[in-house]
Amino acid sequence: MPKTETPKIWAISAFVITMALSPLAFGESTGDYIDDAAITTKVKAALLTDSHLKATEVKVETNQGAVQLSGTVNTKAQESEAIRATNQVDGVKSVEDLLTVRGTSEQ
Repeated sequence: MPKTETPKIWAISAFVITMALSPLAFGESTGDYIDDAAITTKVKAALLTDSHLKATEVKVETNQGAVQLSGTVNTKAQESEAIRATNQVDGVKSVEDLLTVRGTSEQ
């Protein structure tokens, strides 16, 4: 192997090791990360298929089954419906409501 390729191999090796260990550094395994991604997808689908929530701007993030909803809804009823729909998704352990209702200063 030519000497010019040795630094490349070390750099690639360091990158691969860093990526492999990064979930562990944040206390989340690869399986947890995949589960969280699946939960996020299911929650987004539930919100999109709910006729009361289609026009809302709700962002969904999941960490170890804890779902965080943020963004804007038009009414308190939509806020409640978003929380209810999220709680019904398999794998959701808790819901943190950071939603803002348009026209109010309340969250």
